[in-house]
Amino acid sequence: MPHRPLALPAAALTLALTLTACGDVLGTGPDTPDSDEFTFGLLYPQTGSLSFLGPAQTAAVNYAIDEINTAGGILGAPVPPPVIADEAGDAAQATQAANDLVSADVNAVIGAAASVMTRASHPAVTGAGIAQCSGSSTAPDLTRVEDGGYFFRTAPSDLLAGPVLARRIVDDGHLDVAVIARADDYGNGYLTAVETELQALGANVVLSETYDPDATNFGAVISAAADSGAHAVALISFQEGTQLMAALIESGTESQFYLTDGLNDPDLEASVGATSTGAVTGTTGVAPSADNPEFNEGLRAFDPDLDVFQFAPHIFDCVTTIALAAESAGTVDPAEYVGHIADVTRPHGTACTGFEQCRDLLADGQPIDYQGMSGDIDLDDNGDPTSATFEVFHFGDDGYEILEYIEYTND
Repeated sequence: MPHRPLALPAAALTLALTLTACGDVLGTGPDTPDSDEFTFGLLYPQTGSLSFLGPAQTAAVNYAIDEINTAGGILGAPVPPPVIADEAGDAAQATQAANDLVSADVNAVIGAAASVMTRASHPAVTGAGIAQCSGSSTAPDLTRVEDGGYFFRTAPSDLLAGPVLARRIVDDGHLDVAVIARADDYGNGYLTAVETELQALGANVVLSETYDPDATNFGAVISAAADSGAHAVALISFQEGTQLMAALIESGTESQFYLTDGLNDPDLEASVGATSTGAVTGTTGVAPSADNPEFNEGLRAFDPDLDVFQFAPHIFDCVTTIALAAESAGTVDPAEYVGHIADVTRPHGTACTGFEQCRDLLADGQPIDYQGMSGDIDLDDNGDPTSATFEVFHFGDDGYEILEYIEYTND
């Protein structure tokens, strides 16, 4: 029976992360892991437009590792703190960061956060024969990337999210809709999914517009939206969307805003910076989530300073699923365990939750169906989840709130 190591408290893990990051910044780099030790690389936005997601991603990875180590580690060896790298919301930086993780000889990479950064980084990671799992990249075209079977994600494709957003807009009584999206993999795929569902529901898409997210002036798209006569504006955006919202509010539009995960921020009103109080009141959005208060409570206890939980359960599931795949394969070698990743999530096995319970079933020779913190993942042959939970978030008179959770399955 392997020795059971003491679980590191959140503060200790945070310190370890900081020391690892400082080593990378100073150019010393991480030590090469032991051959029987499983080391995760974490590729996430420490800087850039999605940096507000960073704390949830690091907390979720550390929380998962803490639970794994409490149960005895992967294949009896404690898991060290992850090697971290900043993708910074920049494709060139993401590629370099991915190469740094490959050079560090990690056994798996968690990330990147944004779909565009995942597209930029995956050739370096999967091309080196290292498994990569994103808990927040949702662009539909990631299903078809040339990854040699090494890329997975626990976050649902926007092909699942788009219909949920469209149905919410129509259920709220809006039939004349403007759809505005970033001109990138995330925005284009999401826009198509929303438009297709809106039209199927009998709504009129009065404006379909994309914009350059790196632009400094959004005047053309603002004018088009203000003149469209739309009763609702679906904004598929990241942090730059606050500029679009502010400009539309200042233009006097009475359109209701509907947002996606890129703007799921409780501090949205402050970010928009509109001159009128309550400017975002009534705004509604849809984001991948989990109806799992027990997980949220556990993560909050693990990291009391955490205030944004978006994608945290999906990131946790990336770590745990890969750890279980290594247990199933009996090796930390990605070339050997990668074929077990989807298999440990499928319904032909015994349903289980948590690393320890699932690990023990595997040790008894039973196939397992890992029930993730984000829901029943059931990864398909492309490494995509086939079902997902979405939260409907809203800005009411009392501020940010979650109205409901919606289950959606890709039939």
